[in-house]
Amino acid sequence: MRVMGLDFGSKTVGVAISDPLLITAQGIEIIERKEENKLRRTLARIEALILEYEIEEIVLGLPKNMNDSLGERVQLTMEFKDKLERRTGIPVSLWDERLTTVAANRAMMEAGIRRENRKKHVDKIAACFILQGYLDNRKNKENV
Repeated sequence: MRVMGLDFGSKTVGVAISDPLLITAQGIEIIERKEENKLRRTLARIEALILEYEIEEIVLGLPKNMNDSLGERVQLTMEFKDKLERRTGIPVSLWDERLTTVAANRAMMEAGIRRENRKKHVDKIAACFILQGYLDNRKNKENV
């Protein structure tokens, strides 16, 4: 079994997958689209990755505001979640993604990646942080 983590943005979706033992998250790609509402190709690519990696669960980052309120991006994310579940038949869990982009940028900065090159990778790394947080939480609940 593997779990897929997604960082859903206005023009990109960062994708990460777990290892089969559900211990670690690895970023695999960033799916880009020209317009925010054009999701057909994005959903088709996610479906292909689900088949390729034998995904049984999806974790989708929920972009809450820092004060815990729900903004416009949350509504768009919920609509995307519904489309994913209808199209794939796979359960989609939501995971608080606050500060994952900040953490992704910080990790790349510490790794010495130049600012102009960070944008190419930030969504994929943010998807890793989303998925890794979910996996760690799941593991902690099992150990209680």
